Amino acid sequence: PVAKKSDSTETTATVTPEAGAEDAGSPETQAGQQTGQQVRVKIDDAGMHTNYANAFRTNVTAEEVIVDLGLNQVFMNRQAGQPADTAQPAGEIQFQITERLIMNYYTAKRLAITLSQIIRRYEDRFGDLKLNAADRVQSVTGTVEG
Repeated sequence: PVAKKSDSTETTATVTPEAGAEDAGSPETQAGQQTGQQVRVKIDDAGMHTNYANAFRTNVTAEEVIVDLGLNQVFMNRQAGQPADTAQPAGEIQFQITERLIMNYYTAKRLAITLSQIIRRYEDRFGDLKLNAADRVQSVTGTVEG
């Protein structure tokens, strides 16, 4: 995982509670919606760190959504070109959890809306994201997108 400690920065924004779904996930919008008044939000990212994730797992309780983030790592059991042994799996995937997010359902919904908007904009600009790796193969040469 990549971890980087950020220098302390402060961002100030003044917002009103009428902000739409376009920026539903921003702290400024959330604060305006919760108070019903114009508010100023200061964002302190001094304690923030960054990790990369290529996999996630979710769980829920009656009051919270739990998202584990981490890395899928593939370990192959046989060398390329060896015949397949049906008794032995070809490989193993290990999911190494590096972060756990726990949030209430309101925050989870705002996050889902925001991520959906980000993905929609990306696909409008660059084309559909194909989640199945086999669908990403462009030619017989094995060139793969992403």
